[in-house]
Amino acid sequence: MSEKKLRILLTEGDPAETTAALRELYPESQDGLELTIVSTIPTLIAMLEIVNPEVIFVDLSLAQPDPLEAVHRVHRSAPEVPLIVLADGSDKNCAAQSLSQGALDYLLKGFIDTRTLERVLRAALAHNTLEGLADLLRDSQTGLYVRDGFLTLGKRAMETAKRRKSTLFLLCMRIDNLATLRAEHGPVAVESSLREVAALLAGGFRGTDIVARLGESQFAALAVDAAEPSASVLCQRLEKRIAKLNRDRGPWGPFELRTSARFWSPKEAIAFSEFLDSVEAGLRLPAIPFTKETASREKNDSAEKR
Repeated sequence: MSEKKLRILLTEGDPAETTAALRELYPESQDGLELTIVSTIPTLIAMLEIVNPEVIFVDLSLAQPDPLEAVHRVHRSAPEVPLIVLADGSDKNCAAQSLSQGALDYLLKGFIDTRTLERVLRAALAHNTLEGLADLLRDSQTGLYVRDGFLTLGKRAMETAKRRKSTLFLLCMRIDNLATLRAEHGPVAVESSLREVAALLAGGFRGTDIVARLGESQFAALAVDAAEPSASVLCQRLEKRIAKLNRDRGPWGPFELRTSARFWSPKEAIAFSEFLDSVEAGLRLPAIPFTKETASREKNDSAEKR
């Protein structure tokens, strides 16, 4: 039985240092590498579904006229795949900025050898392994991450945000009338309600965000790279989805949903578990309708604490 090959999708201009280093690191005689090389960003994006890469390399010299936008497009097209940027020494600042657009790391041409490449690939594959382990920590009823999976991915998202100097937005939600639904309508109503709320949250956030079921009636969603304007849009979208869901609930009646939310920025020196605890604590307070003003107030409260 042949061993699994490492699938890499690469765009690279001259000189082809990365290609040469990969060939040296994975000799053809060992058949351990499946390398696909393309010459443009549109072609790379078109090849994603065909190649199903485990690692992507993007050369900024082939990402003109707007390299950062190109990196952003590639990351949005395959947010789960580690993205490594290649750059000339003169483009080092742009390469560093690419970390805020979704790149996991960058390599400077002239300094790419097997040792450096092996280090970067090890980090990229560790990233994939963590994703795989987290996927095992999913709730069987809703398909969302359970608490352990959410904590694992949330911790990594916070570490990434610190490196990129970006912000996070965390929302927790609880179904307050789940016990009433069970008593009056039975387990079928409960199971259906849990799936409906899970779909509501997952549909209201981006594919790159992290959504979880933390307890029997409690859910959470972590929005990465979420500036205040985008969080307001998320809040408005959720309000509309909740209102529509409650209008269509039929004999089981409307949900009683309690929410709590706040921002986090790298200036705040707390662990992700503490961040989550602080938002969950809001669910124990008297219920307040969740609006974009709520999110703004939470952000201001957080800033005052800092």
